[in-house]
Parts: sequence; structure tokens; C-alpha cells
Amino acid sequence: MPMYRNKTAYRKKILVFIAIIALIMAFLIGRLVYLMIFCSEYYGNKAEDLHERERDIKAARGEILDRNGVVLAENKTVCTISVIYNQIKEPEKVISMLVKELEMDEQAVRKRVEKVSSIERIKTNVPKETGDKIRAYGFEGVKIDEDYKRYYPYNTLASKVLGFTGGDNQGIIGLEVKYDKYLQGKNGKILTLTDARGVEIENAGERRQDPIDGNDLYISLDYNIQNYAEQAAKKAMEEHDAESVSVLMMNPKNGEILAMVNVPEFNLNEPFSIDGVLETNQDKLNLMWRNRCINDTYEPGSTFKIITASAALEEGVVSLEDQFSCPGYKVVEDRKIRCHKVGGHGAEDFPHAIMNSCNPVFIELGLRLGSEKYYSYFRQFGLLQKTNVDLPGEAATIMHSQKNIGQVELATISFGQSFQITPMQLATTVSSIINGGTRVTPHLGVEITDAKGKTVKKFNYESTDGIVSEKTSETMRMLLEKVVSEGGGKNAAIEGFSIGGKTATSQTLPRSAHKYISSFLGFAPAQDPQVLAILIINDPKGIYYGGTIAAPVVKDIFENVLPYLGIEKSKGAALHEEEK
Repeated sequence: MPMYRNKTAYRKKILVFIAIIALIMAFLIGRLVYLMIFCSEYYGNKAEDLHERERDIKAARGEILDRNGVVLAENKTVCTISVIYNQIKEPEKVISMLVKELEMDEQAVRKRVEKVSSIERIKTNVPKETGDKIRAYGFEGVKIDEDYKRYYPYNTLASKVLGFTGGDNQGIIGLEVKYDKYLQGKNGKILTLTDARGVEIENAGERRQDPIDGNDLYISLDYNIQNYAEQAAKKAMEEHDAESVSVLMMNPKNGEILAMVNVPEFNLNEPFSIDGVLETNQDKLNLMWRNRCINDTYEPGSTFKIITASAALEEGVVSLEDQFSCPGYKVVEDRKIRCHKVGGHGAEDFPHAIMNSCNPVFIELGLRLGSEKYYSYFRQFGLLQKTNVDLPGEAATIMHSQKNIGQVELATISFGQSFQITPMQLATTVSSIINGGTRVTPHLGVEITDAKGKTVKKFNYESTDGIVSEKTSETMRMLLEKVVSEGGGKNAAIEGFSIGGKTATSQTLPRSAHKYISSFLGFAPAQDPQVLAILIINDPKGIYYGGTIAAPVVKDIFENVLPYLGIEKSKGAALHEEEK
């Protein structure tokens, strides 16, 4: 019996062992079938990937063109130089050649050439002529791939508007980043078969996935107007030894920006250099790239009296016949707030108060409106929201909260001090006041087109009606025309043209620094505005009054721009030179 039991136990162990082996074999066979049949495509692709070397073909970035088709940003063919370690047969000759042609340090080149990798990039953005020279040597293992580099044919023109791209051809600032998704395109690839050692297989050929080029962007900016404005701004900056000069020109009827100048501009083809020297300090670079028209706020000063006057007329707290008296100051609570004319303007009606830019009269208008009503007009005019201009980094208005606006704050706000807005905000708000009461969205983008010139997307922008009544708009156009033809803005008058506008001189903070901002806002023709311009001179040395130094610059710009836009002279539109 014991022997029988031992044999039975032995047989059971053998059967269990065989069953285990059978299960393992079944699992392995099942796994093999699964891998060979159901996963064949996946592992086939993996195997192929192991024997393929991949190189990018950069897509051409779309061009940026002005309203007339002038190319402001395009592409330049450059080369990327790479080496493949396993294919190089004469490493010393390759190193020597690359050092010579690329003007690189020998150690840097040697380190990359001798690095054991599938492909090693030596240098990008190499001029095509240099790439052709390297190709002519015929060294095995040296790859020259043609590429694209962003190129700006006019160097500094509209630099802070256009923006620039980085090494990966993606937008960094300005329109380049705002419209990046339309401009950038999709890169292609070159796929080369290699053996297990990474050496390319002869006669195997290459597989190529062609790139998809980016679309073109048409903008409202006009190259000629931008050029006129930049030249005038540079001249003003030099003559007055100013820190900077900004010019913004737009169509007040539809919000199209015709020019946006911020001198000193920078070279778009060398965006990381300051005065020809490579700059690594990011703060200095950010300062150089700032677009003062939208990124910076300032106290607008007397140009803001346009808003105060419009609110007062709209609310009915003032009429053209109202009489005022200016002794040279106005006392508000415990503060004596002075007029810019120390001796005062004496008796004057409302039109002359605007022509004289009289602070006490505008303080009176602010007090008549009251803080609650004035604040409601701030909201109605859109001053408490951004303009939504299609450029990155727009700053918001810096304003007291309504509960903190006392009599003194209300008085200073009424003539453009103790709060800050952007030049873009001021230009947009005044546009709505002089165009009949429609607040437009300022913009540069007009449409996107493909390589064949077919429109891919046309941009539409919001507008809001009823900002002011047509009557108030008409009255303001008439009053602002008088400012130029008879008042403080007479240095902007052009014989034969009706110009409307307002001067301003404001002081920066801290007041103890005695730094000023001189500005002038003008538009033409006065009764049917087709172009609006605002010019701001930051920290001029010597004379700093806006009517004296800013108004003549806008006059100079308009003398070139108005005929260019086809705006004709009208008889009796402005005073004759001898009458001025």
C-alpha cells in the first residue's frame, strides 16, 4: 500500500508539472500570435523608427503686409548645419572646415563633431551662401538643411508694433505673437533609413513630409504714413532732447490704425542688441521693446478736457453761451488750484474757455457734474475698460474708485490730472466723441490670406453706438476746430485745411522731478474727421508746452499725410499765414 500511494503521488506531480508547462506554452503562443497579428503594425513602425533618422524642414512663416501690400515682415533663406557621427570618415578635416566657414571656436565644434549621437546640430541661421560653400566640400556626414529666418526689410520701422520671432520662429512680441497661430505654418520632415549602426543605407532614398507654409497677415498700417510719422518723431526727439516720442494715428470712423510710432525704435533684425551690442539684461530689453502707446499710462492733462466738455454738454450743465470768470485760480475745499495763466483769463464764454484751456472753468464743469455723474460718463465713454486693441500687453486705466472721489479729486480729474490712461485709450475715446458717438475698436489686423492670395479670414471688430449724441459730437468738432484756428492749438493750423485739436502739458510723478509730458491731439477734416493723431513728447528739455512744441509736429505730419490720403483743401478752412 505505501508503494502504491507513492506512485500515485508521483503521477499527480508529473501531471501538474505538464499542466503548468502546457499553460506556459499556451500563454507564450497566444502572446506571440497577438504580437505578430494584432500588433504587427505598431511594432513594425517601432522597428522602422529605430532605423530612421529625422530632420525638420521649417515651414515658411507668413508675411506681414501693410494696407497697400508693402511687405513689412518676410523670410530669408538660411541653413542649419548638422553632423552625423557614424558617417564622418575624415573628422579632422570636417572640424577644420567647420571652424573656418562658420567662424566658430574649435573646441566647440570638436565637441559636437565627436559626440556619439544620431545627429548633432552645429549651427542654425547660417547664411545660404555659407551653407552652399560647406555643401561644396562634399564631406560625408555633414548635413546642410535649408531653413527660414524672419527678416524685416525696413529694420526699425514699426518695430514695437510688428514685433519679432525667436529661434524657433515663434512670435515673441507685437503682431508676431498676437497672430502667431495664423503666421507660423507647420514644419515638415526628412526621414532617412539607417542600418543598426546608424549609417545611412545607400540607395534607400529619403522620405519627405513637405511643410505647410503659414498664412499672410494684412494690416491697416500704412508704410508711407508710418514713415512720415517716424521721421517727424525722431526730429522732435532730437530737437527737444526728449526721452521718447510717441505718435498714434488712426481712422476715427472705423478704428483702423494707420501709424504707431515709439521712438527710439529698435532693429527688428537684431532685437537683442542695444546700440549694436548684444544685451543680456532682460529688464533693459523689455524697456527697449515697450510700446508706450498701449503698454504705458500717463496723465493726459488738457487733452482730457475734451472728455469733460463732452460730458458737460451731454448732461446739459453747460451751454455755448455760458459766461465764466477766471482770476487765475479756483479754490476747492482747502485747495487753491491754479490756472496755467497766472494772471487769469478774466471774463470768457465756454468756447473761449476751451480755446484758452482754462483750468478753473473745467473745474467748475466737473463740480457741476458731480462725482457720481462724472464717474457714470467715465463708464459710458468706455474709459474704465480696455480698448481691446489687437496687440499684447494693453494697460488699463488707473482711476480712483468712485467712493474716493472727493471735491479736490473731481477738480483735478476734470482737467486731466490725478489719474492715468494710455494714449490708445485717449485716442479711441476722442474718436467716439468726434465721429458722431460710436466707440470703435482700434485695430491693425485686417485679413488673413493664403499663399494664393485667397482670403482665409476677415477680421470684424465690435462698435458701440450712443456714446454721445450727434449734437454733442457736432458741437465738439466745432469747438476743437476753433482751438486750432483761433486758440492754443494755432501752431497746428494748416492753410486750406480745417484741423481740430487740443494741446496738453502735464507733469510726471513725482512732481519734484520737474519732468513734463507735452502732447497734442488733432484730427482732420474738422467737420468730417478721417484721420486722428496724438503725439506725446516725454521729458523734453527746455520749452515743454504742448502748444509750442507738440502741435507743430502734428502739423508737419498732417502736411504730408492729408494730401496723401486724398483729403482736399477747402477755402477758408484755416487762417492765412499772414493772419496767424
